Amino acid sequence: MKTFLIILLAGATAALTIVVRVPIPGTGGYLNFGDIAVIFCGLFLGKKYGAIAGGVGSALADIIGGFFIFSPITLVAKGLEGFLAGLIGEMRVDGQELGKLSSRRFKGGFEGKKKIALFLLPLAGLTMVAVYFLAEWLLPGWGLAAAISELPFNIAQAFVGSYIGYIVYVLVILALPRKEEKQA
Repeated sequence: MKTFLIILLAGATAALTIVVRVPIPGTGGYLNFGDIAVIFCGLFLGKKYGAIAGGVGSALADIIGGFFIFSPITLVAKGLEGFLAGLIGEMRVDGQELGKLSSRRFKGGFEGKKKIALFLLPLAGLTMVAVYFLAEWLLPGWGLAAAISELPFNIAQAFVGSYIGYIVYVLVILALPRKEEKQA
């Protein structure tokens, strides 16, 4: 079942990355919705499998989209982002993991967990930004100027992806049947 979810969510990550592309002027890069899926993968699958699904799906989108040179960089950047989102989701607050919300526990103590998660999750995205910045700076033909020009776009994508990815995660958890409902 876990393998199926990894493959399914890697495909969803690739699709979200490819379907909506907003070109970044002057660099050839683009904004996309893939970070939403990467954050969701980390929270839903955990750090190890979230890293695999988010990294592989995003790298696959680069290959399909013709950005071959960025594919290994993307695998590392998005893999780290998914790993850190999963790690943040596994952090404990009041004895409960941040990422382990259920509709039963949603009404109690969620506010504190939401604030912590919304504060920490962008750090996962900012790690992705740092990897891309270093890679673009060091890539032949790109350099520091190109890396700096993409920085504000990548930062915005990291924050938006973190927040929307978290919202999608919460909505999916709420939509899943509770254990009591499964037994009935």
